[in-house]
Amino acid sequence: MSTQCTQQSFSFGSAGCRKIVGRFDGGHISSFGGVGLLMLTEQITGIVRQLTDCFTDYRNPDRIEHTVEQLLRQRLFAMALSYEDLNDHDQLRHDPLLAAAIGKTNPIEQLPAGKSTLNRLELTPIGARSNARYKKIVPDRKAIERLFVDLFIQQQALTEGVPQQIILDLDATDITLHGEQPGRFYHGYYRDYCYLPLYIYCGEHLLCAKLRPSNIDGARGSVEQVRRIIEQIRTRWGGTQIILRADSGFCREPLMQWCEQNHVDYVFGLAKNKRLIKAIGKQLHEAKQLCESTGHASRVFAQLDYKTLKSWSRRRRVVAKAEHLRGGKSNPRFVVTTLSADDYDSRALYEDMYCPRGEAENRIKEQQLQLFADRLSTTAFRANQLRLWLSAIAYTLMRALVRLALHGSSWAKMQTRTLRERLLKIGAQVRVTVRKIWVSLSSGFPDQLLFAQAHERLCRWLI
Repeated sequence: MSTQCTQQSFSFGSAGCRKIVGRFDGGHISSFGGVGLLMLTEQITGIVRQLTDCFTDYRNPDRIEHTVEQLLRQRLFAMALSYEDLNDHDQLRHDPLLAAAIGKTNPIEQLPAGKSTLNRLELTPIGARSNARYKKIVPDRKAIERLFVDLFIQQQALTEGVPQQIILDLDATDITLHGEQPGRFYHGYYRDYCYLPLYIYCGEHLLCAKLRPSNIDGARGSVEQVRRIIEQIRTRWGGTQIILRADSGFCREPLMQWCEQNHVDYVFGLAKNKRLIKAIGKQLHEAKQLCESTGHASRVFAQLDYKTLKSWSRRRRVVAKAEHLRGGKSNPRFVVTTLSADDYDSRALYEDMYCPRGEAENRIKEQQLQLFADRLSTTAFRANQLRLWLSAIAYTLMRALVRLALHGSSWAKMQTRTLRERLLKIGAQVRVTVRKIWVSLSSGFPDQLLFAQAHERLCRWLI
């Protein structure tokens, strides 16, 4: 049986002749002193506001306490501040700065939503209407998918203008599951029960986060998602060159054929086989000799005009890296591409164009591990997809904050975990007067200069 603690003070030893005593009597204190930077980012970009437009609210407006936008702000800001579970909100709702950040005019008395209300937001069935009992907030799934591309176009236009070339990185990864969620299957490669979502990035911009069961090929559905995204981009940037980039899991005839028919270039990894290795035997021997003479790993590049025996419909340009490593091991690698040798020679195509593909994996890790995309524990597949999208929107919001507030500084590559620790998690006292909500930030905060610079840059965007 649990007991209620009634202790009013806590002794922590002494500092010299003075005792150190703690008490819960500090008034309205928040650890989210930097949440105002997220509020400014939202004012500039309208990310949460546009996400709100993707929902239909069938609740009676005269009987609701929290609007859809406030619910989404609360959920997204909480994830940005490191709180991933709905259960957290039964305590978080008492934080005055979180209440102010989502639009409560009196954050001391007007509390944000609890876990039950937020749960209704995520678990509303697709066909719910006004006659539903509790769950009446319906997401437009196609609109949410389009929103990611719209946000990318908006932010690109805001900071850099229309690009001459963009590279879309495709990747499939696992989200490990620990319950009986629908669509879970054992995946032999990942050696666990998981989902297998499809991600598409352009640099640090997330364009697609499609939840899928794991009993499928990693490239399943990629043609449909690529078609949708590229059609949406070309309505705004008709003259921009688009290049797809992915590992050998996406080297599939339907995707390559679609790209060739729609004037989209690609650079895909190509799984090695005996025919390919035999074709670069001379280069592998040369790389071995170089390695033995220099004592360092050596690379020799080659170009092939290659066609598979059955699966490919045509011959394609294949670039081979014949590499020999220290210790006597050869390491051949292959990529297939539509890019010509005049634009990219073999070495440049592999090292400068294909190898940076690994950066997309870092972005996926940031979203999954630091913004809790792996918290897919509901018993409805549609709800888990919505949770994945909410995590992706939180990632988009955090990257927008870095891009707008820290671009050009030494902090421009700051990831979410560092960002929240250095700029968002600040102790602050909150006081409410007739005209203002006063936020007294900690005088001992060590990154005051960085915070002031970030705030100044964000304010410039609002002018």
